Amino acid sequence: RVRNGLMIALLSLCPIRLKNYTALKIGMSFKKIHNSWWIILRAIDTKENRPDERRIDAIIAPAIERYLAVDRPVLMKGSSSHSGLWVSSNTGSPMSDDGVAHAINATTKSTIGVAVCPHLFRVSGASTAAIHGGANPHLGSALLNHSDPRVTERHYNFATAVSAGKSFAEVLRS
Repeated sequence: RVRNGLMIALLSLCPIRLKNYTALKIGMSFKKIHNSWWIILRAIDTKENRPDERRIDAIIAPAIERYLAVDRPVLMKGSSSHSGLWVSSNTGSPMSDDGVAHAINATTKSTIGVAVCPHLFRVSGASTAAIHGGANPHLGSALLNHSDPRVTERHYNFATAVSAGKSFAEVLRS
């Protein structure tokens, strides 16, 4: 449960693609630099063929520290032969894309009653950026590391419609 909760918290703050998320390796693509945790993806490893470096918000640092010090070693079942961040509770080996997706879907389903697939964290990140960061028109593109802002434009269009609907409802109420 600690691993799955951390998976959801980290994906919420850093909505990277599932392939990259599953492949995070301690000390390489997931590392601590000057007391801050970072996700560091090489250009060759991203769909956009450009590096993606994200400092992870300190709010989840205690959970990361606990997972790495206490929970991950238990999941590893005494093995220390890999640096994969996400460890299977069945085998102690690195989790597959399907395993990570299943853990996230099952955890969100049991917690909030709706299965939320990993990709929806990217969609919600872009929509949230559009609704709450409208003054920064390229925030969604930067969050998702899109090289072409038109890719996230549909989220901004949807968010603008949602905001317009809320504003119109306020006008009608008053």
